[in-house]
Amino acid sequence: MKHFVGLDVSVQETSICVLDENGMIRREIKVPTHPEDLIEVLKNPAWQIIRIGLEAGPLSRWLFSGLAEASLPVICIETRHTKAFLKAQVNKSDRNDARGIAQMMRVNLFRPVHVKTLASQKHRVLLTARKLLKEKAIAIDNDIRGLLRNFRLKVGVVSAISFEQRILELIEGMLDLSEIISPLLEARKALREQYTRLHRKLLSIVRDDEVCRRLMTIPGVGPVVSLAFRATIDVPARFRNSKAVGPALGLTPVLNQSGESNRVGRISLCGDAMMRSLLYEAAQVLLTRVTKWSWLKAWAMNIAKRRGRQKAIVALARRLAVIMHRIWSDGTEFLWTKEIALAAI
Repeated sequence: MKHFVGLDVSVQETSICVLDENGMIRREIKVPTHPEDLIEVLKNPAWQIIRIGLEAGPLSRWLFSGLAEASLPVICIETRHTKAFLKAQVNKSDRNDARGIAQMMRVNLFRPVHVKTLASQKHRVLLTARKLLKEKAIAIDNDIRGLLRNFRLKVGVVSAISFEQRILELIEGMLDLSEIISPLLEARKALREQYTRLHRKLLSIVRDDEVCRRLMTIPGVGPVVSLAFRATIDVPARFRNSKAVGPALGLTPVLNQSGESNRVGRISLCGDAMMRSLLYEAAQVLLTRVTKWSWLKAWAMNIAKRRGRQKAIVALARRLAVIMHRIWSDGTEFLWTKEIALAAI
């Protein structure tokens, strides 16, 4: 008899539910959240396990890799789809969630999620840590500006390099205020130094990566965007075509159709938020800062004339994702002239 398994994972324990092909519960148990403990339970020779459902989360890659190495048919499933399915239950508990996931496996009603490789996970951690340090340093800058504003001391427009010197000039001769602001400046300096360290590490990775170098031939795409795209997509072959990348990153409009109503809304905003914001920034750079003309910029400018600048930036961000995926898949570089580019596409 065929069996289907649902796993509801938490930090300390994982709830396991085993169903047969008729939907009858064969076993329910809680074990420590570790691949070896899960394997010990799921390797029961009396069970013919067809699918094991594991919801995507912080521990999913670790557990997925461990179960897959043990030749177990584990599938990582999409979080929003799982939440919508489990919402029909009256009572929410770890046991009921495991039962619901097992039912999803049994009736084949789930959406699988790609589990990224270890290299892509490490690149993602680097990007996240770099972004975190930058945001904290900027937050300290803004807090210092706000504190000094209470004493009618205006910092004004200064660069990140000149910021500390400007603050020291403003608080010169104010001993009490200097004792308060100086620790903040030291913390800001430490954050900036560590941010620079991670940024240099990012640049060294991109410099030695052939895919990132080819992606950077696209105007507006720099080292951060190229490495983030590489870490987000991970394996380009998992998309049936390049156009499927846009919906996966939440850059396509949401359709709400019912009867005679057919409304096209804003972009879905599903998928990776960091990658989506980086593509948006790259599109802005291409439209406003890149001076060299290209067929891609001309295409975006035409949309801006007809639909407005904001929609043009979103459309350009979506097309950048498509082009980056195509370049990665084909092993080519960006073609600046319109005739050659259209012929290649």
